[in-house]
Amino acid sequence: MISSLPDFPWDSLAPAKERARAFSSDDPAQGEGIVDLSVGTPVDPTPEVVQQALRDAADAPGYPQTWGTADLREAIGQWFERRRGAPGVDPDGVLPTVGSKELVAWLPALLGLGAGDVVAFPRIAYPTYDVGTRIAGATPFAADATTAFGPTTAATAPKLLWLNTPSNPTGKVLGVEHLAKVVAWARERGVVVASDECYAELDWRDQSDRGGDAALPTTPSLLDPRVTGGSHEGLLVVYSTSKQSNLAGYRAAFAAGDPTLVRSLLEVRKHAGMIVPWPVQRALLTAVSDDEHVAVQRERYRARRAALRPALERWGLRIDDSEAGLYLWATAGEPSRVTVDRLADLGILVAPGDFYGVAGEQHVRVALSATDERIAAAVARLDG
Repeated sequence: MISSLPDFPWDSLAPAKERARAFSSDDPAQGEGIVDLSVGTPVDPTPEVVQQALRDAADAPGYPQTWGTADLREAIGQWFERRRGAPGVDPDGVLPTVGSKELVAWLPALLGLGAGDVVAFPRIAYPTYDVGTRIAGATPFAADATTAFGPTTAATAPKLLWLNTPSNPTGKVLGVEHLAKVVAWARERGVVVASDECYAELDWRDQSDRGGDAALPTTPSLLDPRVTGGSHEGLLVVYSTSKQSNLAGYRAAFAAGDPTLVRSLLEVRKHAGMIVPWPVQRALLTAVSDDEHVAVQRERYRARRAALRPALERWGLRIDDSEAGLYLWATAGEPSRVTVDRLADLGILVAPGDFYGVAGEQHVRVALSATDERIAAAVARLDG
């Protein structure tokens, strides 16, 4: 199993990173050293209200509940109704997780998939969908439409279908109609649909561009009743507070959807000791109950995006998709590693699109997760 895993992609960025670190300019606006826009690591402070919740729960001598407390699961259900337009999320269908990446990586195995089972995910996608499939010993299949599977039955269809909306890295948003069609197709064949929605709070579309989604404060969810027909059977949403609340260091995330699916995951996780620490569960409860700090953080990213996007375009990149999320999906119509190297010469490090699949090999992913000072330096360098 281990031998079948790909090399860790970020290791291949080391030469470009060293080149970017060496950047120097006589122009004070351009600053010195690297502007690292390659990884979506939050840099702003964790909100004080969440820090206080963690401190208040610091005395934790006993084991926490793998399932999470009732009030945490109820708060997550309320968050889905308030923020995502998805009422009726059963607290029994909610499960806190140790960040979202671990669940993405282990979901095929937790569902009991293995040799002969197919797990599908987008052609341009976060690498962990593929890695998780390989860990389970299942077969990865990259596809952007259900037609890619050809004529299928319950016996020949994939066992698990991953969606990612908003997409990492492209920022593309799947609308209600698209999601509903996928759910109908999957239910006819007994396919579990898992939707990674970690960037949902960062929707940059104008209200006029949202169509039937205009009333939502976030991007549409797989658990929206217009998608599900009122039933969450066979559906699972993965969400993380890392981006909305600057909690990447807390590993505070959750899955929600079909209570039957969640109970099966819970049983395995209890045996395996996959438990979110008690202080983090309390911090997570606060993070999903307080919308104010999320709005503040969203505006920080909006301002950085407003400065960085036109500078990249002036430099010669075309921005594709990028409707939501923490990244700009950009292309110069050349191999992504060429663009990476050219930007590294300016002291700017970005992620090559080939990290995310062959279909992304002429794009780069540019993160908005740098301080205002570093974003301003990047803009000055691009314009210099």
